[in-house]
Amino acid sequence: MRFLISLSNDKFPAHNSITLGQMKMELSAKGLVGLGALLIFPCLSYAATPEEECQSLTKMTLTGVNISQVEWVKAGNASKDKMAALTGASASGNKLPAHCRVNGAINERIGADEKPYAIKFELRLPSNWQGDFLFQGGGGLDGFVANAVGSIPVHGATAAPALQRGFAVVSMDGGHEGRNAQFAYDQQARLDYAYQAIGKVTTTAKAMIRHYYHQQISQSYFMGCSNGGREAMLAAERYPTEFNGVIVGDPGFRLSHAAIGEVWDTQALTAVAPKDKQGRPILAQAFSDAELKLVSNAILAECDDKDGLKDGLINNYPACHFNPVVVQCKQGESANCLSKAKVDALAKVFSGAKDSHGNALYASWPYDAGISAKGWRNWKLGDSNDATKPNALNIVLGRDSMVNYYMTPPMPDFDLAKFDFDKDPARIQETAAINDATSTYLNTFEKNGGKILIYQGVSDPVFSTDDIKDWYNQVEQNTSGGDKVAQREWARLFMVPGMTHCGDGPALDDFDPLTAMQNWVEKHQAPEQMIAQGKAFPGKQQPLCVYPKVAYYKGKGDINQAASFECR
Repeated sequence: MRFLISLSNDKFPAHNSITLGQMKMELSAKGLVGLGALLIFPCLSYAATPEEECQSLTKMTLTGVNISQVEWVKAGNASKDKMAALTGASASGNKLPAHCRVNGAINERIGADEKPYAIKFELRLPSNWQGDFLFQGGGGLDGFVANAVGSIPVHGATAAPALQRGFAVVSMDGGHEGRNAQFAYDQQARLDYAYQAIGKVTTTAKAMIRHYYHQQISQSYFMGCSNGGREAMLAAERYPTEFNGVIVGDPGFRLSHAAIGEVWDTQALTAVAPKDKQGRPILAQAFSDAELKLVSNAILAECDDKDGLKDGLINNYPACHFNPVVVQCKQGESANCLSKAKVDALAKVFSGAKDSHGNALYASWPYDAGISAKGWRNWKLGDSNDATKPNALNIVLGRDSMVNYYMTPPMPDFDLAKFDFDKDPARIQETAAINDATSTYLNTFEKNGGKILIYQGVSDPVFSTDDIKDWYNQVEQNTSGGDKVAQREWARLFMVPGMTHCGDGPALDDFDPLTAMQNWVEKHQAPEQMIAQGKAFPGKQQPLCVYPKVAYYKGKGDINQAASFECR
């Protein structure tokens, strides 16, 4: 007869406890040995505490992985997310559970440019783990490791972060340090940022989660906005068996072509900007705040009531066919109107980048009330009155990425003011091939039960609403056979009127796509709508409707209550 008694620690869930050492003691009893009977004394086994389990990860061996720091973090409020402007994650503090925080690096090496490289990551393993894993997307050109807490990646969000809900969460830096494109002088660093770091970090994080909890992962999710949204799309497109659900926010999925759009916009707006004493255009002054507000008000006057209610939100954006010529100064007018040159500049921007034959190089943009929001100005115009130091993000981020990363080979001295829209787009094709999340044939992801939920600000000034809509419709054709019903079984798109990039603007930008995704994956409850609110409209709630439906006011009921609207 053999038996073993194991004592578990009440402070750690039973499925988390392991036996650190077991000693079997065998005694032979005179007169019994000959009968073949063997007595085994019961032995007591010691179960590790959470802190000890956490520290044990320093001894874990994974090929190419260096664990640099392991720390047990007591329950408490989350620190402010310094990278929220890039990732879209809310910077508000949240109470987090006790957890194990692991920092490490994958594939440390010296690059072709003689600089050190590695894919750095942070993994947080909560004491209240519910069996799920979340990969938290980055932002911009990455180059930083954000706090791996899984905040909802939209600026206005107040919903609890994933770590608080019991998710194990990982974040990464995309394979390089520094929020600029200098990494692009190394071939492997380009590949890691483009997509390979996603696969490497996923493999590493999942192995560590299984090792730590001694249990298989129930569901795996990816969630990100901006470049993190691109990474989420790549998770579905290039790693179709790794994730059960991906949440995509305002994705820069065609970053290379969006970069052409940034150059197009800057040239169009610079052409109407006033000049300083030295004759240099001041981009920020191309349109004043008052002029942008004039346009916004005109758009609202034309389109706000097409959803049955004038409330500052253009829910029925497909029916909005605004023409900026309505704000053009008539003969003899000079106040509360725009010059023909400025109207033409707006029309050129919103029609999208084109070559000289009219072929689209990037998508068009819908007119929306968010054109007067700070987020729109920040990207297109900036607020610098120094002609030598424009600070529009289209320039600050756009130029660096275009000349160093998107162009092959890098051309750091290239003058984007002289960008030739007939010849120069060919320079981005190599990077586009590895970087852009443009695949529309996702049948493995779909057949594997994967779900994809996309949200997009209609007033996003850097990644076009029309672009993600076109991608979604093409996926419907190529993966779902043109069947709209079949498409919505696994892929759903939600437009957010008035919202600029990853939040803000005259919008309802406080909603919870993570709960919607969990209910879809784990309870098979497909989201027909997400209830949204926001600081721009205090006390108001409305549904965000699954594309192609939009929210209509029913004609009666409290205009600030979501129940007074229907999706149709």
